[in-house]
Amino acid sequence: MNRYPLWKYAIILVALLVGLIYALPNFFGEDPAVQVSSGKSSVKLDAATQARVEQALKAAGIQPQLIARDANSIKVRLDSTETQLKAKDALQKALVPDPTDPGYVVALNLLSSSPGWLSALRAQPMYLGLDLRGGVHFMLQVDMQAALTKKAESFAGDLRTTLREKTIRHSGISRSNQAVEVRFRDEATLAPARNLIKDQFPDLQAVETPEGSETKVTLTIKPEAARKVQEQALKQNMVTLHNRINELGVAEPVIQQQGIDRIVVQLPGVQDTAKAKDILGRTATLEVRLVDESTEGRAAELGSGPVPFGSERYMDREGRGVIVKKQVILTGENLTDAQAGFDSQTQEAAVHLTLDAKGARIFRDTTRENVNKRMAILLFEKGKGEVVTAPVIRSEIGGGRVQISGRMTTVEANDVALLLRAGSLAAPMEIIEEMTIGPSLGAENITKGFHSVAWGFAAIVAFMAVYYMLFGLFSGLALAVNLLLLVAVLSMLQATLTLPGMAAMALALGMAIDSNVLINERVREELRNGASPQAAIHSGYDRAWATILDSNVTTLIAGVALLAFGSGPVRGFAVVHCIGILTSMFSAVFFSRGLVNLWYGRQKKLKSVSIGTVWRPAPEAGITKAE
Repeated sequence: MNRYPLWKYAIILVALLVGLIYALPNFFGEDPAVQVSSGKSSVKLDAATQARVEQALKAAGIQPQLIARDANSIKVRLDSTETQLKAKDALQKALVPDPTDPGYVVALNLLSSSPGWLSALRAQPMYLGLDLRGGVHFMLQVDMQAALTKKAESFAGDLRTTLREKTIRHSGISRSNQAVEVRFRDEATLAPARNLIKDQFPDLQAVETPEGSETKVTLTIKPEAARKVQEQALKQNMVTLHNRINELGVAEPVIQQQGIDRIVVQLPGVQDTAKAKDILGRTATLEVRLVDESTEGRAAELGSGPVPFGSERYMDREGRGVIVKKQVILTGENLTDAQAGFDSQTQEAAVHLTLDAKGARIFRDTTRENVNKRMAILLFEKGKGEVVTAPVIRSEIGGGRVQISGRMTTVEANDVALLLRAGSLAAPMEIIEEMTIGPSLGAENITKGFHSVAWGFAAIVAFMAVYYMLFGLFSGLALAVNLLLLVAVLSMLQATLTLPGMAAMALALGMAIDSNVLINERVREELRNGASPQAAIHSGYDRAWATILDSNVTTLIAGVALLAFGSGPVRGFAVVHCIGILTSMFSAVFFSRGLVNLWYGRQKKLKSVSIGTVWRPAPEAGITKAE
């Protein structure tokens, strides 16, 4: 009646083993570290860079615990925060000799102290939020008026191009703040322009005003279109910020919208506020220019003459100088998409660009007029330009699709495409709030949170052991398993634990023990009604299950609602809350019954169970023995 088959015990053992393995990394803590990442798309982290790091540390008399290199960074693990700061200064001096043109980003970080065999099993600790780990908090204000002004400028350019293609004459197009003003001399030219604006520019609303012999048409962005422009600007800025923050190696950064024009950025574990500001302010733009093919230009390129007037010298990826004209043909504003791929002819890594209508027309005309000449594609980061490639124009290129190739690896092609897709901000931003939370405060929060969970657990187990005796101890073990599985699942999901999450853990303990209270009282009720101990255990678990399922499902619905509609700390609470409900149903019912069955199930003539005092309603019935 109360015996589990072997496969059920196997499930319990596997669950306990997996839970123990994936919960263990959270108990090893973290070591201070220094992380070196690329500050430019052209600067790569290779074995030579790692050798420079090792040499710089050796020269400074620093003995690192570990130096590890991956695709995105080189991490140096150290034994103390004092050594960490000393190592950062040494690496900064060795790798970034010119602070105005940093090739590398040197930042403070924290690394898990988990042993190698756990890391090999991909067992990683939970991420800790800003309130537990410390870090920096920024609130950024997006300049929405600048976004609308930029859009109005784009409309002015597109309108000028469209009117020229349709051969509709006008007296001039100008932009006044967020309005585009177009002047026409007579009705003969105004009428077709009016129809064109209505058909091809539905986001603009027109107001006609007579000005002497001319008519001025003032075009403004419709309110619904303006809202869309602002929403897209905010989203693009958030994507750009996320791509830039990846360079800091921040685990689980928080980047979320607040209101209609603000972005909150939280970087757990980052203590270098200046470095974080520097990364957030990065920008990458694309420029297309013609190479100076004149005699003076070729001489300057070979280093045997000065740079001609109207041209500039930029270095390519091989360190060679390229003389390009100052006139910019296209910029990143004409770019609608950038994807990494391969050259169909050489199968080399390449970046495929898609231009807007204006950019496609300019590029087509430029390539038609400059066949057999070189065109340079430059990438600008922090005001420093670099020639990505300077191919020879073989024929006219139309259709708005352009390919960048030439001695690029697949990783480089992906990096360039990423920078071009989201390298620049859609609208300027200003930091209006800045806060740094030290690691000592985070450690204090962790200690307080741990104590609250530990003392809550101890109080519950003590009460259950006194009130329900051996069944109470079984309930305490089930509660411990619930906590173990909860931590393990959060670690496997690489969730971010915050103070609200620790509060949800404490709440999960109270809710989990509620299921065991229901089971124990059901067993007592069966004993009071005269059932045998074995029958009481069987009926108690079976009849309590429906109540447990109902109460947990209704609570889970509330947790899912918090998860779906909440944000920030509310979502952190909801994640732990929902996972805690699911693990409690396994531990309180399945695991605890396995313990009871293992202890009592094989006793055929069981006379009593240790579940505390059980009073029967009738005095003459006596008292069922309690141990």
